[in-house]
Amino acid sequence: MRKSWKLGAVSVALMAALGLFGCSGGDTTEQKADKPAAPQAETQAPEETKPEGEAVELQIFAANSLTKAMAEAEELYTQQNPNVTFADTQYEASGTLNEMLGAGQYADILITASKGTMDDAAENGYVKEDTRQTMFNNDLVIVTKEGGDLAGQDISLEDIAAGKYTLAVGDENVPAGNYACQSLTTVGSYIEPDGATGADATGKGGEFSATLQPKVTLGGKVGDVCKYAESGEVDIAMVYTSDVYRMGGVAICSVVPNDTHKAITYPGAVCTDSKSAETAQAFLEWCMTDEDANQIWEKWGFELAQN
Repeated sequence: MRKSWKLGAVSVALMAALGLFGCSGGDTTEQKADKPAAPQAETQAPEETKPEGEAVELQIFAANSLTKAMAEAEELYTQQNPNVTFADTQYEASGTLNEMLGAGQYADILITASKGTMDDAAENGYVKEDTRQTMFNNDLVIVTKEGGDLAGQDISLEDIAAGKYTLAVGDENVPAGNYACQSLTTVGSYIEPDGATGADATGKGGEFSATLQPKVTLGGKVGDVCKYAESGEVDIAMVYTSDVYRMGGVAICSVVPNDTHKAITYPGAVCTDSKSAETAQAFLEWCMTDEDANQIWEKWGFELAQN
Protein backbone atom coordinates (compact mmCIF):
# COMPACT_ATOMS: atom_id res chain seq x y z
CA MET A 1 0.00 0.00 0.00
CA ARG A 2 2.70 2.48 0.82
CA LYS A 3 4.44 1.88 -2.52
CA SER A 4 1.21 2.46 -4.38
CA TRP A 5 0.66 5.79 -2.58
CA LYS A 6 4.13 6.95 -3.53
CA LEU A 7 3.52 6.23 -7.18
CA GLY A 8 0.23 8.15 -7.05
CA ALA A 9 1.93 11.08 -5.41
CA VAL A 10 4.65 11.13 -8.02
CA SER A 11 2.05 11.05 -10.79
CA VAL A 12 0.13 13.98 -9.28
CA ALA A 13 3.36 15.99 -8.89
CA LEU A 14 4.37 15.30 -12.48
CA MET A 15 1.01 16.41 -13.83
CA ALA A 16 1.20 19.60 -11.79
CA ALA A 17 4.66 20.34 -13.15
CA LEU A 18 3.48 19.86 -16.72
CA GLY A 19 0.56 22.23 -16.09
CA LEU A 20 2.89 24.91 -14.78
CA PHE A 21 5.14 24.52 -17.83
CA GLY A 22 2.15 25.03 -20.12
CA CYS A 23 1.19 28.22 -18.33
CA SER A 24 4.69 29.64 -18.45
CA GLY A 25 5.32 28.77 -22.13
CA GLY A 26 4.57 30.94 -25.32
CA ASP A 27 1.60 33.32 -25.35
CA THR A 28 -1.78 31.78 -25.69
CA THR A 29 -4.27 33.14 -28.17
CA GLU A 30 -6.00 35.07 -25.41
CA GLN A 31 -2.75 36.56 -24.21
CA LYS A 32 -1.83 37.60 -27.76
CA ALA A 33 -5.10 39.44 -28.03
CA ASP A 34 -4.32 41.31 -24.83
CA LYS A 35 -0.84 42.42 -25.99
CA PRO A 36 -0.64 45.86 -27.63
CA ALA A 37 0.03 45.76 -31.39
CA ALA A 38 3.58 46.52 -32.42
CA PRO A 39 3.96 49.99 -33.85
CA GLN A 40 3.98 50.01 -37.67
CA ALA A 41 6.06 52.25 -39.89
CA GLU A 42 4.16 55.35 -40.96
CA THR A 43 3.12 55.32 -44.62
CA GLN A 44 2.76 58.54 -46.60
CA ALA A 45 -0.73 59.19 -47.86
CA PRO A 46 -0.93 59.19 -51.64
CA GLU A 47 -0.73 62.68 -53.12
CA GLU A 48 -4.13 64.01 -54.01
CA THR A 49 -4.59 64.74 -57.69
CA LYS A 50 -7.05 67.19 -59.10
CA PRO A 51 -9.67 65.48 -61.21
CA GLU A 52 -9.31 66.29 -64.87
CA GLY A 53 -12.06 68.34 -66.46
CA GLU A 54 -14.73 66.60 -68.41
CA ALA A 55 -13.57 65.82 -71.95
CA VAL A 56 -14.95 68.29 -74.49
CA GLU A 57 -14.57 68.36 -78.27
CA LEU A 58 -15.23 71.72 -79.92
CA GLN A 59 -16.37 72.14 -83.51
CA ILE A 60 -15.22 75.41 -85.07
CA PHE A 61 -16.41 77.01 -88.31
CA ALA A 62 -13.76 79.56 -89.35
CA ALA A 63 -12.99 81.82 -92.30
CA ASN A 64 -10.71 80.19 -94.83
CA SER A 65 -7.93 82.72 -94.22
CA LEU A 66 -7.53 81.43 -90.64
CA THR A 67 -6.56 77.91 -91.71
CA LYS A 68 -2.96 77.71 -90.52
CA ALA A 69 -3.16 80.16 -87.64
CA MET A 70 -6.23 78.50 -86.09
CA ALA A 71 -4.79 74.99 -86.46
CA GLU A 72 -1.69 76.06 -84.56
CA ALA A 73 -3.75 77.83 -81.89
CA GLU A 74 -5.95 74.76 -81.37
CA GLU A 75 -2.90 72.56 -80.88
CA LEU A 76 -1.49 74.94 -78.25
CA TYR A 77 -4.83 75.17 -76.45
CA THR A 78 -5.08 71.38 -76.14
CA GLN A 79 -1.55 71.28 -74.74
CA GLN A 80 -2.60 73.74 -72.06
CA ASN A 81 -6.05 72.15 -71.57
CA PRO A 82 -5.76 68.39 -72.25
CA ASN A 83 -9.47 67.80 -71.70
CA VAL A 84 -10.37 70.04 -74.67
CA THR A 85 -9.86 68.79 -78.22
CA PHE A 86 -11.11 69.99 -81.58
CA ALA A 87 -13.12 68.25 -84.25
CA ASP A 88 -12.21 68.67 -87.92
CA THR A 89 -12.42 72.47 -88.10
CA GLN A 90 -14.32 73.66 -91.16
CA TYR A 91 -12.57 76.42 -93.11
CA GLU A 92 -14.73 77.98 -95.78
CA ALA A 93 -15.74 81.35 -97.16
CA SER A 94 -17.70 83.16 -94.46
CA GLY A 95 -20.91 83.15 -96.48
CA THR A 96 -20.56 79.42 -97.05
CA LEU A 97 -20.16 78.87 -93.29
CA ASN A 98 -23.47 80.63 -92.72
CA GLU A 99 -25.08 78.47 -95.37
CA MET A 100 -23.77 75.37 -93.61
CA LEU A 101 -25.24 76.51 -90.29
CA GLY A 102 -28.51 77.33 -92.03
CA ALA A 103 -28.58 73.79 -93.42
CA GLY A 104 -28.40 72.39 -89.89
CA GLN A 105 -24.71 71.56 -89.58
CA TYR A 106 -23.41 71.70 -86.00
CA ALA A 107 -20.76 74.08 -84.68
CA ASP A 108 -19.74 75.44 -81.28
CA ILE A 109 -17.93 78.52 -82.58
CA LEU A 110 -18.25 80.70 -85.68
CA ILE A 111 -15.45 83.06 -86.78
CA THR A 112 -16.08 85.03 -89.96
CA ALA A 113 -13.92 87.40 -91.99
CA SER A 114 -16.38 90.29 -92.02
CA LYS A 115 -18.82 92.10 -89.78
CA GLY A 116 -21.53 91.69 -92.40
CA THR A 117 -21.43 87.90 -92.41
CA MET A 118 -21.53 87.80 -88.61
CA ASP A 119 -24.46 90.22 -88.71
CA ASP A 120 -26.24 87.74 -91.00
CA ALA A 121 -25.44 84.89 -88.61
CA ALA A 122 -26.85 86.83 -85.66
CA GLU A 123 -30.00 87.85 -87.55
CA ASN A 124 -30.64 84.23 -88.48
CA GLY A 125 -30.13 83.04 -84.91
CA TYR A 126 -27.00 81.00 -85.63
CA VAL A 127 -24.93 82.65 -82.86
CA LYS A 128 -25.44 84.06 -79.38
CA GLU A 129 -25.22 87.82 -79.80
CA ASP A 130 -23.98 88.40 -76.23
CA THR A 131 -20.87 86.25 -76.90
CA ARG A 132 -19.87 88.12 -80.04
CA GLN A 133 -16.58 90.00 -80.14
CA THR A 134 -14.24 91.35 -82.79
CA MET A 135 -11.11 89.23 -82.68
CA PHE A 136 -8.72 90.28 -85.46
CA ASN A 137 -8.00 92.92 -88.07
CA ASN A 138 -6.44 92.42 -91.49
CA ASP A 139 -5.33 94.39 -94.54
CA LEU A 140 -6.24 94.02 -98.20
CA VAL A 141 -3.23 93.79 -100.51
CA ILE A 142 -2.50 93.45 -104.21
CA VAL A 143 -0.17 90.51 -104.88
CA THR A 144 1.59 88.94 -107.83
CA LYS A 145 3.66 85.83 -108.47
CA GLU A 146 6.78 85.78 -106.33
CA GLY A 147 9.79 86.35 -108.59
CA GLY A 148 7.53 87.24 -111.52
CA ASP A 149 7.78 90.21 -113.85
CA LEU A 150 5.50 92.36 -111.70
CA ALA A 151 7.17 91.59 -108.36
CA GLY A 152 8.39 94.79 -106.78
CA GLN A 153 6.11 97.05 -108.80
CA ASP A 154 3.74 99.44 -107.03
CA ILE A 155 0.35 98.64 -108.54
CA SER A 156 -2.58 100.94 -107.77
CA LEU A 157 -6.34 100.71 -108.05
CA GLU A 158 -6.12 103.17 -110.94
CA ASP A 159 -3.81 100.76 -112.79
CA ILE A 160 -6.39 98.01 -112.34
CA ALA A 161 -9.19 100.31 -113.55
CA ALA A 162 -7.20 101.07 -116.68
CA GLY A 163 -7.24 97.37 -117.56
CA LYS A 164 -3.46 96.93 -117.39
CA TYR A 165 -3.61 93.58 -115.64
CA THR A 166 -5.65 90.41 -115.34
CA LEU A 167 -7.10 90.17 -111.84
CA ALA A 168 -8.41 87.54 -109.42
CA VAL A 169 -10.82 88.39 -106.60
CA GLY A 170 -13.15 86.36 -104.39
CA ASP A 171 -16.76 85.84 -105.37
CA GLU A 172 -19.69 87.29 -103.42
CA ASN A 173 -19.47 84.59 -100.75
CA VAL A 174 -15.88 85.56 -99.96
CA PRO A 175 -15.43 88.65 -97.74
CA ALA A 176 -12.03 89.39 -99.32
CA GLY A 177 -13.86 89.61 -102.63
CA ASN A 178 -16.42 91.98 -101.13
CA TYR A 179 -13.68 94.24 -99.80
CA ALA A 180 -11.93 94.16 -103.20
CA CYS A 181 -15.11 95.18 -105.01
CA GLN A 182 -15.75 97.93 -102.47
CA SER A 183 -12.29 99.32 -103.26
CA LEU A 184 -12.85 99.01 -107.00
CA THR A 185 -16.01 101.14 -106.73
CA THR A 186 -13.77 104.11 -105.87
CA VAL A 187 -12.15 103.96 -109.32
CA GLY A 188 -15.28 103.07 -111.26
CA SER A 189 -14.30 99.45 -111.88
CA TYR A 190 -17.19 97.96 -109.91
CA ILE A 191 -20.64 99.51 -109.99
CA GLU A 192 -23.24 98.73 -107.32
CA PRO A 193 -26.98 98.98 -108.07
CA ASP A 194 -27.44 101.96 -105.75
CA GLY A 195 -24.20 103.64 -106.80
CA ALA A 196 -22.59 103.32 -103.34
CA THR A 197 -18.82 103.53 -103.23
CA GLY A 198 -15.95 102.74 -100.86
CA ALA A 199 -16.84 101.91 -97.28
CA ASP A 200 -20.52 102.61 -98.04
CA ALA A 201 -20.62 99.86 -100.66
CA THR A 202 -21.35 96.19 -99.98
CA GLY A 203 -19.20 94.67 -102.71
CA LYS A 204 -22.18 92.57 -103.74
CA GLY A 205 -24.83 92.61 -106.42
CA GLY A 206 -22.94 94.90 -108.77
CA GLU A 207 -21.05 94.56 -112.04
CA PHE A 208 -17.48 95.07 -113.12
CA SER A 209 -16.80 97.80 -115.65
CA ALA A 210 -16.64 96.92 -119.34
CA THR A 211 -12.88 97.44 -119.25
CA LEU A 212 -12.27 95.15 -116.27
CA GLN A 213 -14.94 92.47 -116.78
CA PRO A 214 -12.99 90.38 -119.36
CA LYS A 215 -9.91 90.44 -117.14
CA VAL A 216 -11.48 89.21 -113.88
CA THR A 217 -11.31 85.67 -112.50
CA LEU A 218 -13.49 84.86 -109.47
CA GLY A 219 -12.48 82.42 -106.73
CA GLY A 220 -14.67 80.55 -104.27
CA LYS A 221 -12.06 80.92 -101.50
CA VAL A 222 -9.49 83.59 -100.81
CA GLY A 223 -6.85 80.85 -100.86
CA ASP A 224 -7.88 79.96 -104.41
CA VAL A 225 -7.57 83.62 -105.40
CA CYS A 226 -4.04 83.68 -104.03
CA LYS A 227 -3.15 80.54 -105.99
CA TYR A 228 -4.29 82.11 -109.26
CA ALA A 229 -1.63 84.76 -108.79
CA GLU A 230 0.99 82.31 -107.55
CA SER A 231 0.56 80.11 -110.62
CA GLY A 232 0.65 83.04 -113.01
CA GLU A 233 -2.89 82.32 -114.20
CA VAL A 234 -3.57 86.01 -113.53
CA ASP A 235 -1.21 88.95 -113.22
CA ILE A 236 -2.42 90.09 -109.81
CA ALA A 237 -4.89 89.21 -107.07
CA MET A 238 -6.51 91.04 -104.17
CA VAL A 239 -6.18 89.06 -100.93
CA TYR A 240 -5.42 89.54 -97.22
CA THR A 241 -1.98 90.17 -95.80
CA SER A 242 -2.40 86.94 -93.83
CA ASP A 243 -2.78 85.00 -97.09
CA VAL A 244 0.72 85.99 -98.11
CA TYR A 245 2.01 84.36 -94.90
CA ARG A 246 -0.05 81.19 -95.06
CA MET A 247 0.01 80.54 -98.82
CA GLY A 248 3.44 81.75 -99.90
CA GLY A 249 4.50 82.01 -103.52
CA VAL A 250 3.25 85.59 -103.92
CA ALA A 251 4.73 89.02 -103.34
CA ILE A 252 2.93 92.15 -102.20
CA CYS A 253 2.82 94.91 -104.78
CA SER A 254 0.85 97.38 -102.65
CA VAL A 255 -1.55 97.73 -99.74
CA VAL A 256 -5.06 98.82 -100.75
CA PRO A 257 -5.95 102.08 -98.94
CA ASN A 258 -8.10 101.32 -95.91
CA ASP A 259 -10.48 104.19 -96.65
CA THR A 260 -11.59 102.54 -99.90
CA HIS A 261 -13.37 99.64 -98.14
CA LYS A 262 -15.00 98.69 -94.89
CA ALA A 263 -12.72 97.78 -91.98
CA ILE A 264 -11.53 94.19 -92.31
CA THR A 265 -12.47 92.49 -89.06
CA TYR A 266 -12.92 88.92 -87.86
CA PRO A 267 -15.81 88.58 -85.40
CA GLY A 268 -16.16 85.41 -83.34
CA ALA A 269 -19.16 84.09 -81.39
CA VAL A 270 -20.52 81.00 -79.69
CA CYS A 271 -23.14 79.21 -81.77
CA THR A 272 -26.68 79.10 -80.45
CA ASP A 273 -26.88 75.29 -80.58
CA SER A 274 -23.52 74.69 -78.89
CA LYS A 275 -23.61 71.91 -76.30
CA SER A 276 -20.36 73.20 -74.77
CA ALA A 277 -21.02 76.93 -74.72
CA GLU A 278 -18.98 77.62 -71.59
CA THR A 279 -15.90 75.87 -72.98
CA ALA A 280 -16.38 77.56 -76.35
CA GLN A 281 -16.52 80.97 -74.69
CA ALA A 282 -13.37 80.17 -72.69
CA PHE A 283 -11.53 79.33 -75.90
CA LEU A 284 -12.53 82.62 -77.54
CA GLU A 285 -11.33 84.53 -74.49
CA TRP A 286 -8.05 82.61 -74.54
CA CYS A 287 -7.52 83.52 -78.19
CA MET A 288 -7.62 87.20 -77.22
CA THR A 289 -5.64 87.13 -73.98
CA ASP A 290 -3.03 84.36 -74.01
CA GLU A 291 0.44 85.72 -74.85
CA ASP A 292 1.51 82.60 -76.74
CA ALA A 293 -1.73 82.67 -78.74
CA ASN A 294 -1.12 86.31 -79.60
CA GLN A 295 2.27 85.39 -81.05
CA ILE A 296 0.57 82.85 -83.30
CA TRP A 297 -1.84 85.43 -84.72
CA GLU A 298 1.00 87.88 -85.37
CA LYS A 299 3.11 85.17 -86.97
CA TRP A 300 0.38 84.55 -89.56
CA GLY A 301 -0.31 88.21 -90.32
CA PHE A 302 -3.29 88.99 -88.07
CA GLU A 303 -3.62 91.92 -85.70
CA LEU A 304 -5.55 91.60 -82.46
CA ALA A 305 -8.59 93.86 -82.44
CA GLN A 306 -8.98 96.44 -79.71
CA ASN A 307 -12.46 95.84 -78.31
